[in-house]
Amino acid sequence: MRAAIFLEQDSDLVVEDVTAADPGPRDVVVQITASGVCHSDLSVINGTLPMPPPAILGHEGTGIVESVGSEVSRVKKGDRVIGSFIPACGVCWFCRNHQSNLCEQTYAVMGSPRATRSDGTPLMAMTGLGTFADVMTCNEISLVKVETDLPDEQLALIGCGVTTGVGAALNTAQVVPGSTVAVIGCGGVGQAVIQGARIAGAARIIAIDPVELKRTTALQFGATDTIDPSDGGALAQVQALTGGRGADYAFEVIGNPKTVQQAFDMTRSGGACIVVGVPRFDQTIELPSMSLVLQEKRVLGTVYGSAQVNRDFPRLIGLVEQGRLDLGDMVTRRMHLDDINDAFKAMQAGEVIRSVIN
Repeated sequence: MRAAIFLEQDSDLVVEDVTAADPGPRDVVVQITASGVCHSDLSVINGTLPMPPPAILGHEGTGIVESVGSEVSRVKKGDRVIGSFIPACGVCWFCRNHQSNLCEQTYAVMGSPRATRSDGTPLMAMTGLGTFADVMTCNEISLVKVETDLPDEQLALIGCGVTTGVGAALNTAQVVPGSTVAVIGCGGVGQAVIQGARIAGAARIIAIDPVELKRTTALQFGATDTIDPSDGGALAQVQALTGGRGADYAFEVIGNPKTVQQAFDMTRSGGACIVVGVPRFDQTIELPSMSLVLQEKRVLGTVYGSAQVNRDFPRLIGLVEQGRLDLGDMVTRRMHLDDINDAFKAMQAGEVIRSVIN
């Protein structure tokens, strides 16, 4: 099998032939048909998310089951599946209490070697998946079987960015109809937040991003207003659009402590600041204590959009099939595995909403 390998921080991935590990009794071998290029993959490359090389990157993908281990019960050969970058074992305390996005098996699944290089060096796979490859071997609890005719490139996005963004609006924040929403950072996940807020019935959705493509796309997906923060005064502009109060919900979708504080500042008294972006592992976030308490602002962290994947993947597919969620227009470029480094360069240059490898 061919795979894109992370060998060194701040360096290009290397596409090479590797040998898949022998599947265990609960493992599934999946032919990858599409993989989204997510900013979290870039965060591994630049050291924001700690993951030791060498490793197969990619965690947002879909495919067809090729074979299953002797104890696999959730899927069978020929099934169409979406990879879940956080597993859902179904039996741990969190899964049994409707928080499978915090599944206790997460790090055990992520820590299993999934392939070897030609010199015998073992390869980890990002989040236990490794979708930047022809084939991946993963635990069955990292897969969700789906039944739909949607294109592979759209299903791939559900594996991470769409679920994270739409879920942050619908599950974590529980945006209410008629409310005002501000979104800082309008890449793939930010656009999904905007669509989730629109689906929830928000009356005003303010998209904040310095890249014109992202602001224009945000209007297409449901934003009512856009702000270029490089012009200065994003906070003042949000306040002006909300009668001086601030937003009912402010989403930070970048992963920068400074923009987290900005989102907090533009949240109205009694409102909610939702932190979707993941700052560097060694950074801290500082917030003004008086505003936190006396203005009764809520700060909500969210992982995977607080999603319960076995419930929410089919729900998201239904929204797409009903024309209420647009995934097709989120795909800006279609590329091949050998173009993976160009996909990251396009992301960093602000040229795409989402690139898909297929």
